[in-house]
Amino acid sequence: MKCAYIGLGANIGDPIKQLQQALDALSLAPKTRVTKTAAVYRSAPMGPQDQPDFYNTCAALDTQLSAHELLSELQNIERAMGRIKRRHWGERCIDLDLLLYDQQRHNCPILTLPHPGIGERDFVLAPLIELTGGDYIVFGKDSVGDMFKRLKNVSVTKLPATLSAVSPSKACAHAN
Repeated sequence: MKCAYIGLGANIGDPIKQLQQALDALSLAPKTRVTKTAAVYRSAPMGPQDQPDFYNTCAALDTQLSAHELLSELQNIERAMGRIKRRHWGERCIDLDLLLYDQQRHNCPILTLPHPGIGERDFVLAPLIELTGGDYIVFGKDSVGDMFKRLKNVSVTKLPATLSAVSPSKACAHAN
């Protein structure tokens, strides 16, 4: 089994419900088990400001799928949930990003691992810290906790909303 971390986000429709639906769909992915989820965080949009705030979380997975197979599953879930790309960094009903995959590195046209924007995004780092305790090393040198501390503008708000994972007692080896 490989440990993967997925970023989930939404800002139109009913974002919290859509995050839960995406987690439910992830739990049905072949050879994959959702092991742990973080709290939901609200933040201003990273892109155009004329859109609603985003709701984000992260999930830890155990999977036997390759990184490319898992990415394909994430894209299938997005399509099934009705995601339409309207504009770059624009509004969406669901966004699923493969952030980390078992300390592997990939750099090809369809997949870059670790996800290149991790270190700049408080809405990714805050939930990742919950899942990893902050000590997960990214890019071979920085922990997610250290990256979060270096952010200049942290504007995420942790919400009381909770999402359910399928098997929370069977977390990845890297998740606390």
